[in-house]
Amino acid sequence: MSAPSIKAVRVSKWYGKVTALQDVSLQCTPGVWGLLGPNGSGKTTFMRLVAGLLAPSVGQVKVCDQAPFANPDVLRRVGLCPEADALYDDLSGLEFVTAMAELSGLPGKEARDRAAKALTDFGLEKAMDRAMGGYSRGMRQRAKLAQTVVHDPDVILLDEPLTGTDPTSRHVILEQIQRRADAGAVVLFSTHVLHEVEALTEQVLLIARGQLVAQGNVHEIRDLLSEHPHHVRVECDKPRELAARVLAATPGVSTVTFPSPSEVEFLSHDPDDVYTTVAKQAIDGGFEIKALTSPDATLEALFHYLVERSAGMAGTGADAAQGKARGVPKSETKKSGKEAGA
Repeated sequence: MSAPSIKAVRVSKWYGKVTALQDVSLQCTPGVWGLLGPNGSGKTTFMRLVAGLLAPSVGQVKVCDQAPFANPDVLRRVGLCPEADALYDDLSGLEFVTAMAELSGLPGKEARDRAAKALTDFGLEKAMDRAMGGYSRGMRQRAKLAQTVVHDPDVILLDEPLTGTDPTSRHVILEQIQRRADAGAVVLFSTHVLHEVEALTEQVLLIARGQLVAQGNVHEIRDLLSEHPHHVRVECDKPRELAARVLAATPGVSTVTFPSPSEVEFLSHDPDDVYTTVAKQAIDGGFEIKALTSPDATLEALFHYLVERSAGMAGTGADAAQGKARGVPKSETKKSGKEAGA
């Protein structure tokens, strides 16, 4: 039996004239992988391709070295927790997870025993005989996760698994995900919230507008938030005087604009220096600072920045034919002239 893995080679998927994924190449080995992207970026489409629910329009998707679409041998090795909630409210948690285990090929008694254990693992031992229609949002999410892992899959796909969960449910879910990854499974965990991934893994894939725009260590991704140009907006009583003082004190500001009579906005590659300079000049000059914000200090802003950079590069992936994952962010390869979506 081939080792657990996910591999995509120059994969594109479109629905009519709408392109959901464009030339995505990546490879995931055992462990937890965070698939990060804004809502609508293509994460769910990629999950469905890996789960065998869709076939790629172009390119290849391999799960455990085989194409998953319409392949029962591969699908038995995959567990999927979709974002959408579509449970059978009249069934008890135990009945539902048992049925899912049987559909994965497990015989009746073993399916029921495994279902009871999976539900217990996710903290539903006292609720497994209750109808799921009475479950809270967090309990329903944990029931979905129990059916995802009941057959001990080698590849676990979790599409926004923490949406709507309470702190107790989140703790249980993260603990169980980590335990299965430690046992050798490939876990692909999609989210649009960076700190959710940081609780589990340092391996991150960033996807935006259907393209893989970066991949690497989560701390290196964090560093990219400081690398790309930042707009630092200051609302104060004398914005033009403050702008003159800041420009005289720091060479890191490339552009100054005045969005309103009470605001000044600085564009800089070193936002920390701007924050420090603004604070010092505000004290020295006696300015009244009402607000200090940066619309670029977000993960979504980083996505847009990387997409804009990749749009200016030629081609769509120099190493896409091999589908090789890199150990460094794609921003590093861009510095040598290669495309971020490789």
